[in-house]
Amino acid sequence: MSCLACESANQVEFSSEIILHFAALQTSDIPRVELFPKFLVCLDCGFTGFNFSEPELASLAVDTQTAERLTRQAHP
Repeated sequence: MSCLACESANQVEFSSEIILHFAALQTSDIPRVELFPKFLVCLDCGFTGFNFSEPELASLAVDTQTAERLTRQAHP
């Protein structure tokens, strides 16, 4: 597969760990979200892409809905 930005074939896949925090909230009610995507990095232009697994997407959806609800309660 070629790079989406520059069409180079010079790409490398890296394992990663991402921890997301909902920084807009000053509450500990929402835990951090730990994700482990694989990054595909173009070594020519630096374009990077990644995908989350279905369980990770589901976790993001639930935590995002909770964060939005708590933000609305804190800032009516």
